[in-house]
Amino acid sequence: MDKVLSFLENIGRYVLLIRPMDVLDMAIIAYLVYRLLKMVKSKRAENILKGVAVFLLALWISQLLQLNAINYLLRHIVEFGVLALIIVFQPEIRQLLESLGSRNIRLLRIFAPTESSSELERAIDQTVIACTEMSKTRTGVLIVFERKLLLDDMMRTGTTLDASVSSELLKNIFFLKAPMHDGAVIIRDGRILSAGCMLPLSKNANLSRDLGMRHRAGIGMSENSDAVVVIVSEETGSISVALGGMLKRHLMPETLSKLLRNELLPSAEEAAEKSHAGLATLLRGRVKGDHHGEE
Repeated sequence: MDKVLSFLENIGRYVLLIRPMDVLDMAIIAYLVYRLLKMVKSKRAENILKGVAVFLLALWISQLLQLNAINYLLRHIVEFGVLALIIVFQPEIRQLLESLGSRNIRLLRIFAPTESSSELERAIDQTVIACTEMSKTRTGVLIVFERKLLLDDMMRTGTTLDASVSSELLKNIFFLKAPMHDGAVIIRDGRILSAGCMLPLSKNANLSRDLGMRHRAGIGMSENSDAVVVIVSEETGSISVALGGMLKRHLMPETLSKLLRNELLPSAEEAAEKSHAGLATLLRGRVKGDHHGEE
């Protein structure tokens, strides 16, 4: 009983020594670890992390058992291992940094949430119509709906358009003899910003062999961003959607429409929050302007 009381007293002393900045420090580390685990989705990355865990366990055991020679070698390997991990996880680290940077730019959407949602809803309807018709004629289609992560690098590989989405325009772009039919169309906020774009191919070795380059490009785009990619097979005419590295195949037009709306259109609560945030920002700006006018 005395040992238990002594143990609890020691814990109490340590708790009293914890500063608010220590809590913040641990919270940041926990968040970074959470983001790292959330990023790691592929089997390759999972196996690498398992290898790192085994290596750190061996390092700890060698130090515990005073295996000096082994511990010396492992500690020096760690110095090169950190650099190796940065190189291996370069795509995931780049994706995280791009995501953080894109969120600041996306704040501009707050000022016109209603118009943006309306145009995006129309773009979804026109996309479903176009994909349904091109599915019947077995025309290859690759359409990327950008979300929070900006795709400016991908847009530069194609031809800039900046046009409203219509089924006729999409059918003309993906017409077999059109110059941009082999590339992807990128849509931002309900407008076609670029066509004929080149997308990164998926590096997933477990993909089905019956998937062609168009499907692999769509999956690769969804692996490297938070985009929603619509694909129509040139061989079978089936409609698919790539999302988060996963492929939903053989979709009916109604299912495609529902999926795109669920993924791209904000919910009523999100729209209300954006509207309130935009109104508050505008009011703050007006109050500041009135104060300057009085001075």
